[in-house]
Amino acid sequence: MRDRFKRSVERLLPTEAKLGDLFWPFSRDPERKVPPVRRRPAVSSPLVEVTGFGSNPGGLRMFEHVPEGLPAGRPLVLVLHGCQQDAESYDRAAGWALLAEERGFAVVYAQQREANNPRLCFTWFRPSEVTRDRGETMSIRQMVAYTAERVASDPERIFVTGLSAGGAMTAAMLANYPALFAGGAIIAGLPFGAARDASRAFDAMAAAPERTAREWSDLVRAVSPRIARKPAISIWHGTADETVSLSNGLALAEQWRDLYRLPKEAFVEKRLKRRRTRIWPDKEGRALVTFHEIDGMGHGTPVLTGEGGGYAASAEPFMLDVGFSSTLEIAKEWGLTRKWKR
Repeated sequence: MRDRFKRSVERLLPTEAKLGDLFWPFSRDPERKVPPVRRRPAVSSPLVEVTGFGSNPGGLRMFEHVPEGLPAGRPLVLVLHGCQQDAESYDRAAGWALLAEERGFAVVYAQQREANNPRLCFTWFRPSEVTRDRGETMSIRQMVAYTAERVASDPERIFVTGLSAGGAMTAAMLANYPALFAGGAIIAGLPFGAARDASRAFDAMAAAPERTAREWSDLVRAVSPRIARKPAISIWHGTADETVSLSNGLALAEQWRDLYRLPKEAFVEKRLKRRRTRIWPDKEGRALVTFHEIDGMGHGTPVLTGEGGGYAASAEPFMLDVGFSSTLEIAKEWGLTRKWKR
């Protein structure tokens, strides 16, 4: 089983790539100096690179898009790309920056460095990188704080989304900082605590570890024993994903459903073309956990080719045109689709 899984992953990589390169980061120099504050535009992209946003213990890069004249009190969305992607490529197909321009909110992208991981994967499986206020999670937290403070974002409307390794890191951010986020969308990702090293990361990708719902939710409770604010969790996964098994999407739903004490059978089901959606609401009817299962979709983010915010302007790796835009649907779930007046 694992050999077949490795072969399927290898087909996605350049011939010279090694499987270990997908996850195993090089050691970091603790004496590395943080560069001075500077901002420069990324070529042919609405995203702008920001440096000097904090101590950056994870050694990540930061990009943002803030619409000109954005008033205080607007939302902020954090986006985390997948392996073999960067902020620009993900944004070209997901369309978050243009949607922010149209709807009036700030966007922050964290980007992995090749010096940390040659396949540009976030290190979701290594405890030192997904522990509160350490490593990559701390770097990402600093990015959000930097932009949110500078543009006076609404602290009640900060959201996070990510694909694959970025989806697993999204789960880690939600687990470690639940009070920071109003909602999170995990696309083709893995539950928090699914693996603790690179070898077990491959096993988890092939099939989520067998744990009870309580065992999954206890992994979140261990890092956030008191959750006063419950971010709404949106999970997106293809039934034909051969890179990150659908079992991980199911485990994610169980992890957060149990954490929020929502009965397993107390869901509302909706069916659209190629999609089955299950929603676990709270007593007030608010959707707390939503699981979108996309029939026949492989590994990637569901996108729709078109022009404007939320549409794919170009074909990019692991961005799959399946007839609908997950960006627009996630934004709708978060109440971000209403146009704003400049």
